[in-house]
Amino acid sequence: MSETVMTESTLTALSIVDTGCSCCAPAGDAAIPTGRQSADPRGTPVGAETYQVEGMTCGHCADSVTEAVSFLNGVNDVRVELVAGGASLVSVTGLASTDAVRDAIEATGYRVLNG
Repeated sequence: MSETVMTESTLTALSIVDTGCSCCAPAGDAAIPTGRQSADPRGTPVGAETYQVEGMTCGHCADSVTEAVSFLNGVNDVRVELVAGGASLVSVTGLASTDAVRDAIEATGYRVLNG
């Protein structure tokens, strides 16, 4: 289950070719399941571990991280609050270890600033 939330003060067209984002290398697109769970007023699931992730620039980046983390044993939900040009928030609910989540995020080409 996942949900991607994009937060920006201004919308800017992002060119896949020019961004250098880690996720946009040619590859097949996979469907990412979506779902809902109890959340605090910010939309973060109750009991979720939140990671600050640097380098995500588009929805495809968020989907790549969501897919990688969702495949970990013990993950019940992944939500991404994309902040293009800043530290995006990745909230993970479940029993997966912090190290496993960090490794999955970093394997997709992004840098975890905490956790």
